[in-house]
Amino acid sequence: MKQHFNKYIVAACSVLAVGFGLTACTDYLDKSPDSDISDVDAYKDFKNFQGFTEELYNCIPEFYKGYWTNSWNWGEDEIQNVGINYHMVYKIDNGDFWGWQSSFDGWQSGWMDRNGFQPGGDRFRHSLWPACWYGIRKANMGIANLDRFTGTKEEKDLLAGQLYFFRGWFHFELMQFFGGLPYIDKAFSADDKLTLPRPTYQECAEKAAEDFRKAADLLPMDWDQTVAGRNTLGKNQLRVTKAAALGYLGKDLLFAASPLMNRDSGGTADYNKELCKRAAEAFGELLAAVEGGQTQFGLLPFEEYSQNFYTIDQNGKIAGQTKDNSITEAIFRGPDYGWNNTNWGLSKQFFACNADLNDGGVLTLPTANYVNYYGMANGLPLTDAESGFDNTHPWKDRDPRFYNDIKFDGCRLIKGDLGKQPASLKTADLQTGGAYRSEDKGSRTGYLLYKFIDVTCNKIDQGYGYSHHFNIHLPWMRLADVYLMKAEAILGNNAETSDAQALAAFNAVRVRAGVEPYTKITFSDLIRERRIEFCMEYCNWWDMVTWYRWKPQTMLDFFNNKQHRGFEIRENNLFKNADGTFSYRCIPPGVKTWYIADSKGHVYWNDKLTVSENDNTPIQTAAQGYKYDLNSLLRKYVPGYQAITLSEANIFMPYPESDVIQNHYFNEALQAYNFGSGK
Repeated sequence: MKQHFNKYIVAACSVLAVGFGLTACTDYLDKSPDSDISDVDAYKDFKNFQGFTEELYNCIPEFYKGYWTNSWNWGEDEIQNVGINYHMVYKIDNGDFWGWQSSFDGWQSGWMDRNGFQPGGDRFRHSLWPACWYGIRKANMGIANLDRFTGTKEEKDLLAGQLYFFRGWFHFELMQFFGGLPYIDKAFSADDKLTLPRPTYQECAEKAAEDFRKAADLLPMDWDQTVAGRNTLGKNQLRVTKAAALGYLGKDLLFAASPLMNRDSGGTADYNKELCKRAAEAFGELLAAVEGGQTQFGLLPFEEYSQNFYTIDQNGKIAGQTKDNSITEAIFRGPDYGWNNTNWGLSKQFFACNADLNDGGVLTLPTANYVNYYGMANGLPLTDAESGFDNTHPWKDRDPRFYNDIKFDGCRLIKGDLGKQPASLKTADLQTGGAYRSEDKGSRTGYLLYKFIDVTCNKIDQGYGYSHHFNIHLPWMRLADVYLMKAEAILGNNAETSDAQALAAFNAVRVRAGVEPYTKITFSDLIRERRIEFCMEYCNWWDMVTWYRWKPQTMLDFFNNKQHRGFEIRENNLFKNADGTFSYRCIPPGVKTWYIADSKGHVYWNDKLTVSENDNTPIQTAAQGYKYDLNSLLRKYVPGYQAITLSEANIFMPYPESDVIQNHYFNEALQAYNFGSGK
């Protein structure tokens, strides 16, 4: 049998590190158009087969670099400046759940689906929907040809481990958005039937779990410690490991255990105890190796916490480990396109100012209600009577992660000489009417997000300039996630737990941050801890969707009825008093709030969630179960208003059923792909 690989043989040497920012190999075979390549040539040795496998890494979309700037938090996390109407956060806020698709996205501004997908080094050509199906097909082709490989057992295990991991991972990422999907575990030919049944979420998850388990049994913890990996010694940090396989094995099982997915799969509206147990065991297996000193993985010390997200003045080093490379917290990351790709707007979208001290057009701001998740240094939430929270000094004695992530009124923002700019602009003036408070060019919420950028990232200090090699590289999974997921798996349906393993996992994250440990935990504690630890990171939307499984109304409230996106724009509710204290007010909990937009795109609050001011009919969908009521997912155009609610019927992203079960990617030929620097 011969495989058609378009124009190029998919083969490269093992020093390849496509998209890794590492030394690349230029020694590959270039064939003429329409040439047929035998299996022997494509899979005969580790150099060629690893070259084939290497492309899977470049199929990982970068959710934060899929456009000049990007957005990936679509719940209660963030709000953008007025006038930015093309990002996904805007579309979600307006109920446009179709906006992720290329056919509905004229700007091509997302990372979910874009026209012209290519598995090469152009990050703008990577997107989740086509990349996943393409990667699944490629993984299946590799698995089908493993028996033709003639190298060592270690080499074969490394190849197989990567292939099984990616087949599971690509399916899992799709499942998070779309629910149960056909699990493709064979390489289809052009003659195969493409209409496939759509299994339940749990059925699909069990298939993914099998692949993750196989990968975990085959992959090493550290490629540097393998014979094959010595050829790329010190340059293997982005390759998948046993840790990644175990982390995703547990996450896959935990999601499948959820009440939502359990009920969808024919069970009860409770956590599936058996799946929770298996998830906790997978997490425990990984953490036992970590805590036993058998791995390079660990929680970064808090003084280097920002190394999880960006590096500066480190020659463009990829984030995820300590400065001395002794500890790695990032378990799974996508490819690195080089530090300069950070500067295409991403490094400028978080610094919001009204004084032209930055040149980014998109401003991404943390919502005030989200900031209120950050409790006090004593570990208690703001709402606890014993916390010591003072409304007149709202930023005093807060959780240390608050000061790492958030800038507030009075924070120093500029280090250098402002020149002709007023000296007062060196500090954040975020009170109502302040220099940094604006709907379009400043903060709409009274806060700024600095988790992913250094304080020097501005026009004056030039922290994002070429000389500093500023590099943002966000992980898809880091070790802190594993700790908190283990605690969740043990808690399950219990109202609270004092289980020693759950507490040890939960408190490991808090103690790292210098926050007092708990002696028991509830699900509300888990929610708040994850919202703090993973502020604005990739997992927050899926946390909300998957927590929906736990208590649906609680999560729908997060999405719909208790959205307090910042200080209310129409009211002056953050005043600095003469004595330096603040008059501080957020919209009180329990008040139904969503926002509405006028014809100019200015967002205001809609506290009725009804069709119009004259029609008190609530905007709700009548659909039941997990089939989409497509009409409810389209925008509700009422003069002066744009509002939406989520429901159980549309908790997943919409996609035509026929396109799911009759997917052209199942048997599509692989694209031509030039490895390394290419010729």
